[in-house]
Amino acid sequence: MRSLFSIKIEELKGVGEKRAKLFAKLGVPTVGALLRYYPRAYEDWSEPLSIRQAPLDVPCAIRATVLQRPSEARIRGGMTLYKVKVSDGESDMELTYFNNRYIPLMLKEGKQYIFYGKVKANFSKREMTAPEFADAAKGPGVHPIYPLTQGLSSRIIESVVQNALELLPDAMQDPIPEAIRMKYGLCHLRYALENIHCPRAMKDMEIARRRLVFEELLILQLGLLRLKGRSRTENRLRLLRDDSDGYFRLLPFKPTEAQRRAVKEAVADMMGSHPMNRLIQGDVGSGKTAVAAALSYCAARSGMQAALMAPTEILARQHYDTLSSLLKGVHTELLTGSLTAAKKRAITEGLQSGEIQLIIGTHALLSEDIAFQRLGLVITDEQHRFGVAQRAALASKGDHPHTLVMSATPIPRTLALMIYGDLDISVLDEMPPGRQTVDTYAISGDKRLRAFRFIKKQIDAGRQCYIICPMIEEGQNDMASVNEYAQKAREEWLPGCKIGVLNGKMKAKEKESVMEDFSKGKISVLISTTVVEVGMDVPNATVMMIENAERYGLSQLHQLRGRVGRGAHKSICILISDAQNEDTVARLKTMCLTNDGFRIAEQDLKLRGPGDFFGHRQHGLPELKIADMTQDVNVLKQAQAVAREILREDAELSSPAHRGLRAEVRQLFKNKTD
Repeated sequence: MRSLFSIKIEELKGVGEKRAKLFAKLGVPTVGALLRYYPRAYEDWSEPLSIRQAPLDVPCAIRATVLQRPSEARIRGGMTLYKVKVSDGESDMELTYFNNRYIPLMLKEGKQYIFYGKVKANFSKREMTAPEFADAAKGPGVHPIYPLTQGLSSRIIESVVQNALELLPDAMQDPIPEAIRMKYGLCHLRYALENIHCPRAMKDMEIARRRLVFEELLILQLGLLRLKGRSRTENRLRLLRDDSDGYFRLLPFKPTEAQRRAVKEAVADMMGSHPMNRLIQGDVGSGKTAVAAALSYCAARSGMQAALMAPTEILARQHYDTLSSLLKGVHTELLTGSLTAAKKRAITEGLQSGEIQLIIGTHALLSEDIAFQRLGLVITDEQHRFGVAQRAALASKGDHPHTLVMSATPIPRTLALMIYGDLDISVLDEMPPGRQTVDTYAISGDKRLRAFRFIKKQIDAGRQCYIICPMIEEGQNDMASVNEYAQKAREEWLPGCKIGVLNGKMKAKEKESVMEDFSKGKISVLISTTVVEVGMDVPNATVMMIENAERYGLSQLHQLRGRVGRGAHKSICILISDAQNEDTVARLKTMCLTNDGFRIAEQDLKLRGPGDFFGHRQHGLPELKIADMTQDVNVLKQAQAVAREILREDAELSSPAHRGLRAEVRQLFKNKTD
């Protein structure tokens, strides 16, 4: 099977140089890649209906006999119309084809065919327009429908796949050991590949799909677990006691039950026999920072140091302001790249001596000269923004410290299981009192002026607003840059308003200055790229307007929306888009219907797939070809258990029974695990 990945697709019958380029566009350069290029849907021709049984306007298969040779007629515009009368012995139906001069040669009088298409009723007559068809004697079963590119039809791909299947070796090796296949009722790989592409009936396809989903998730889990390479060591730094109640008494607000539960779960880990590895996730504003503060407090009370790493200086400073005010008795410092040499030297000494109990910082925490006396807790915020190596580098500054991962992006539990397979998960499924929902509206560009009139009213009432633009460079895709947009806002849409501009290419000090001015109310409108997605907490901001909203994933839109609704005033999110695409309209509608970040994340995952869920691939997830993380949760759990069992026995996958799996892992991860 592996050798098929070395056979170029142009070596297959029916694929020349031109078609090979089209297949390459689909990410299918080899025969092996083609066999793993699975259909996205199926047309079931296996149980054809009678003409009378056929539902209207729903694709279906009908078995019927051609009663007479197709008739030809010229119609307006130079088109040629072909009419064909067919019958199933009880009812007749008329077929219509346009500009297909081969129809008279293909449909033979007196011969029976399976016709597939939508039936329409016109008075007493039933008809189909341009249905597909196949010889009924050949007993057509189920037709695969493939993801396409212009120039390649699904039928062309189906034909080429059939040629590829003939290259499968007779004594084909299966990467999944027979014992595992038997235990989980999985078919052989050969059967799976044949029946995912050319099933005789839908039940055959389902058997094939289940096996291929299991295999894909097993390979994924093996690769991820090897990438993580975390060993379950003995816990050398345990909490001496549970001091969380003392922390809760310090709070100026009442914690939610979800926060209390998450803290208790984490404290139990930190008092246990193995270092904590826990993911805490919750919706925007659910109070993850208060949980991190509780664990930092408990760590400090037990003589440990804690480190919190944030992806941006803005977010690190926000965490510092929050935690240093909450933890009055804990010596807390902020370490960022913009500190003076003297201040950095003082912090370095304080960490080495153990005087500093909690350090909050950016990537500056990873500097070689940063060392700890007794690092017992590592907290990473916005986990997916850090590479695996960066997270490991911070943890390596301690002796297997406890690890808390905070995600401000709600992650569907299924995806969390995939990315954080060896982490326990705490979910903050409760919002703190007073946190309001944000009403969301999707509008087209021709209503932009009305939106600006609303924004002007908010500004006149003393409120502040965000406006998000996707582009920074001028002239890209006919979209105005942030600066051009801001100029137009000053001159036409919001004259006289104090407008600030923010983008990812500005220097750190410039960004800090603009955001500080916005936080203090010196700026009324902040026109920005998604740099405000994290780290901005301005309770007076009541409007989030997002231009070209179709350019963002649902989870990103939800994060942006979370910048407003943080104060006492009613807040609004306005999504501007002229896109007519069905999926886009559905995505934006989802935003208008719910404020539930987890529901939004599930929908986002369903629409975009796990590989693109975060908008980039820093988290290292390869693209899945057949598993559906919204449907295949049970299979994922099985595959994860099998992966752990295999790696316990054979960590390097070097035994003869596991060599096939090792090859599959290397193919999926492109050698990332070796």
